[in-house]
Amino acid sequence: MKEIRFHGRGGQGAVTAAEMIAVAAFGDKRFSQAFPAFGVERRGAPVMAFARIADKPIRIRSQVYEPDYVLVQDVTLLDVVEVSSGLKPDGMIIINTDRPRESLKLKTEARVITIDATTIAMEILGRPIVNTTMLGAFCGASGEVSLNGINNAIADRFSGELGKKNLLAVKTAFERVAK
Repeated sequence: MKEIRFHGRGGQGAVTAAEMIAVAAFGDKRFSQAFPAFGVERRGAPVMAFARIADKPIRIRSQVYEPDYVLVQDVTLLDVVEVSSGLKPDGMIIINTDRPRESLKLKTEARVITIDATTIAMEILGRPIVNTTMLGAFCGASGEVSLNGINNAIADRFSGELGKKNLLAVKTAFERVAK
């Protein structure tokens, strides 16, 4: 089983991203679950969401404490949340930032991947909402879900022009971080 923790701020779509990862994994014929951690629940406040992906039924229902992957949608969270807490040493953290990874000073042995998802989102979507862009980065860096699975999950969630733009944001991020 692979466990994923999303860090974002209220209104950035972390919960939606976790749901779309689960839908993509399910579309890839795997077992999955997604759920939020509720707290302050206001726009701009730090939020977490979680997803699990497995090849057999998932029986655990608790919060994710030792993730294989961490996705950080807002680099300013590094100053207020220990985003690498519990991250497995052989895990991966994907951070939305234009800063070099060396400047982030994270306390982790895990692989650190950075992507300027905000710039991609602004150029393609015209808004700094990076959840789908980060899904493309996750897909490209981890291989845990297929690009087709992510695309289908996004096409199911977003229609029309917005759907097309989100698919392009996913593809762009995927290509920038693909192994």
